[in-house]
Parts: sequence; C-alpha cells; structure tokens
Amino acid sequence: MKGGDEGGPSWNFPLLSALGKNGGGRKGEVGLLGDVQRRCHGGGVREMGALPRSRAGLVLLLLLVPPVLLALQLLVVARLWVEERDGAVAFTVISIEPKRRSTGKAWGASSGRAGTEEEVVKDGARAYEEENEMHERQVGPRVIEMQPWAVNKPSFSAELGRIITYITRPQLNCSRVLPPGKAQAVASPVASARWLLCAEDWLLPAADKLCVAYSFSMDGGDADFLSTVSRLGCETHSFDPSTSSASVGHLGNSLASNHGNRGVVSQHKLWLEWRAPKRRRHGASGRTGGVSHTLDDIMAMMGHHTVHFLYADLLSAEWRLFQNWIEAGTLQNIHHLVATVHLHWAGFEVGGSDEEVLRYWFSVLRGLEAAGLHLVHSSSGEDHSVLKHTVESAHSSYTLSWVNTRH
Repeated sequence: MKGGDEGGPSWNFPLLSALGKNGGGRKGEVGLLGDVQRRCHGGGVREMGALPRSRAGLVLLLLLVPPVLLALQLLVVARLWVEERDGAVAFTVISIEPKRRSTGKAWGASSGRAGTEEEVVKDGARAYEEENEMHERQVGPRVIEMQPWAVNKPSFSAELGRIITYITRPQLNCSRVLPPGKAQAVASPVASARWLLCAEDWLLPAADKLCVAYSFSMDGGDADFLSTVSRLGCETHSFDPSTSSASVGHLGNSLASNHGNRGVVSQHKLWLEWRAPKRRRHGASGRTGGVSHTLDDIMAMMGHHTVHFLYADLLSAEWRLFQNWIEAGTLQNIHHLVATVHLHWAGFEVGGSDEEVLRYWFSVLRGLEAAGLHLVHSSSGEDHSVLKHTVESAHSSYTLSWVNTRH
C-alpha cells in the first residue's frame, strides 16, 4: 500500500522493517513501533484511536500473543505438576488364565506374536513401568546370558532336544529324599514321585532354626507339599489370589499373621509379580489383599531373609519370574525350589519365533544353574504339545525339583 491519505505514511516495506527501531529507513517511511511511540508520547493511549483500524488491530495482536503463549505454558506445567503430585492411576492387569494364548515382546528376541491381553483400570492402586524401562532399572547382580543356538542356527528340533535333555537329567544325586506327603526321608530313587526334596543333612535347615516354606498355586496341586513342609515344622505360607478368605483354623490373610507359628499353614490372597511397581497412590501401601508383589517384596514384608522350601505352579508366568529372580539375586535366599514349567505356549510377555522362545527358555534354565540351583528330580505331564507342535518325545509340562548347593 503506497500513497494513501495525504501526509500519511508509506507502507511499501516488509514486516520486519515495520518492526524496526524508530523507523523504516527511507525518508517518508515510518516503522510501526516508532509510529506508535510518537502517537503515544504525550498524547496518552487515546491517540491509538487515530491509527487506521487495520494498523491498530495489528498492534493489539502483537501485544496479546506473548501473554497468551505464556498462559498456555503455565497451564501445561500446572497440569503436569498435579498429575505427578497425585500419582498415576492406571495399571496393567496381566491375565493368568492359561487358555488365553497371548504373548508380548520377548526379552532378547524379536517380536513375532500378539501382545499380552491387558486391562487398563483407571482407579487402581499401582502403576507399572514400561517393560523396557523396568528391565533396564531392575537388573540386579546377575544378568541372563543368552545362550548360542544349539546347532549354530535356528532349529526347532535342535533347540527342543537340548531343553528336554537338560530338564530330564538330574545334576545332583541325593541318597535320601522327601517324597510328597511324607515326613520321613526315604532312600533314593523314587521314580514315580511328582517332586522330591533332597533330604541330605547338609541341605536341610537345622532343627533348632526357623524353617520357612512358601507355596504359590491356584489349582490345589500343592496339598502334598504343604503337608510335607508342615510336618517338618516349617512356618508355612500359601499364596493364592483366588482365595476368598482364610480357611477355618488358619490365621487370616495378614502377611505377618503366621510369623513363627510352625506347622500351621497361613493363607494369603496374594500372587507373584515380575515387575516392580513404579509408584503407589497415597494410602495404598497398607493394602495387601489381592495385590501382586515381587518375591523380594513378599519376603521383606514377611520378615524372611531365607525361604527353605518354595513350591510354584505359576501357569506359564514362571519364565519371566525366573528371569526376575535370577537378575534380582533372589535365588541366593531360596534353598529348595519345586516348580512346574509349561511348554505348550511361550508364556506371559515372552515372544519371538518358536526357535527364539526355546532358546530363551534354555537361557533361563542355565541362569538358574548359574545362580546355584541344581536339578535333583524331574517328572513329566501327560500332554505332548510344545508351542502348538505335537512332539511325542516331549511333554507340555514338567515339574522340576532343584536344590541350591551354595548353602
């Protein structure tokens, strides 16, 4: 725009020049800010009315933009502060129903399967870290070493054969053992037993010392184990998230309810978790019923440094839990471990090709050995499905009995 009203300023210049200091450069051209300064000087704000409407609007726009941006920034910061103060409220619930075959990203393996079925609860008590974040922060004194391929390349038959050989050959011979439901040791071997506890004197707790036993089972398959360790005089704790209430004669669901009470089984509506909680909502720390905890957390809440006998049928969550126990150093405080491993599907949050899953399983088993656990007994289930393959020479599940030789 040039010329305009007689005596009016010329506007034939760029916007940056218009915002220049006290003028635009050529004679007869006036910078916008300089024009505003002259009009406001001595004449007050009322002189703004003398500006052309378009120019006045532009000035107001320029004056309003900075405070608006500042207000938006303050709003975002305040919202983030409130959320951080109140804590996150969403958490992930991992289904433990074995018929729902869903897996997530495998540790040390490429993702080739669907993600784990998850339910976001907006009013929950805990929030968990992202899986990769958690893995980086939670690695303890040991890290699982991914084993090389059995035959230097992916091979389902070679990887499966290596695992089956490993879990069916005891690594330690016990001359005396405790079979299910028995209070007195018998001579080995006991081939038909589902599991065995090694009863060598140097592996059993001293008679004058507190003996502690934990059992994690949802199908009642731990009845013989509970009977055996109770007869040994152990302080025994049974964990089952499906328990509606403590059985008659038991002392309730409080974590400390049965501390020091030998020979009595105390039931708890709790389960195992392999991921550490990121943070808890205010006031939630005192609630324990129906909540999942890491094994380290449970032992700390119970006031136990050592668990002499631990039974676990974890419905395919065992692989991630084993990994957590290895990396967190938990296994150094477990003397005897009886656990069922499931091979019919990859397991919770374990994924990749079938060959990668098998190699991961084998790496976890070798990690248990590196932590001091040696296999003393193995028994197989009935089915022959391994990762949806029917394999007559293998079974869908094995119950394995280990003893920690580092004690």
